[in-house]
Amino acid sequence: MEAAAAGISVGSLDAFATQVAACTKCRLSQTRTQVVFGVGHPDADLMFVGEAPGFHEDKQGFPFVGQAGKLLDTLLAEIGLSRAEVYIANVLKCRPPGNRDPAPDEIEACEGHLFRQIELIRPKLVATLGNFATKLLSGKPLGITRVHGQEQETTLGGNRVVLYPIYHPAAALYTPRMLDVLRSDFRRIPELLGRAVAPPPEPEPVPLAAAPAPQPVQLGLF
Repeated sequence: MEAAAAGISVGSLDAFATQVAACTKCRLSQTRTQVVFGVGHPDADLMFVGEAPGFHEDKQGFPFVGQAGKLLDTLLAEIGLSRAEVYIANVLKCRPPGNRDPAPDEIEACEGHLFRQIELIRPKLVATLGNFATKLLSGKPLGITRVHGQEQETTLGGNRVVLYPIYHPAAALYTPRMLDVLRSDFRRIPELLGRAVAPPPEPEPVPLAAAPAPQPVQLGLF
């Protein structure tokens, strides 16, 4: 039964990837090498959402394959997870020229692809990497410095998820002290996955208090 359900999910995700590969909704379609759709387990409980493909991602067609991707793999390994067990995508599916920041109209044109991915994958925990993913998926203007490591429950793609903002791994490449912050935030992921996946325990019936046993009468000698 589970295998059949997974097959449906894989098929749906693959069909959607084929559709997105031909997207021309914004100007980035004119400068990209290819669409970088996403990679990972199609039924992952944990999904990472970054900003946009860079040079290497644009060439290879996979997200997080450069130095930031190697650091992401290391951080995952430190908490007992691998790339094959999670799903990784970006807000934008095409590389902005020169790796510039995504423009608001580009995010608006592409966000439907991301929400559809979330709808198909149905993750329990969505970790947003950096400002752009955090602001888009939280629907709030607060930047990553203010909210990193602070989980919140929300609805994405029609499903209730735990949203967990984290610094982008690239931040630690330029500011080494950020690596300690990243590691600290990553260490909470297993706990959050457990809380997100495990249903609340059923309350145990409270046993009725037993009547106290009669006490023997002690007769005193006078």
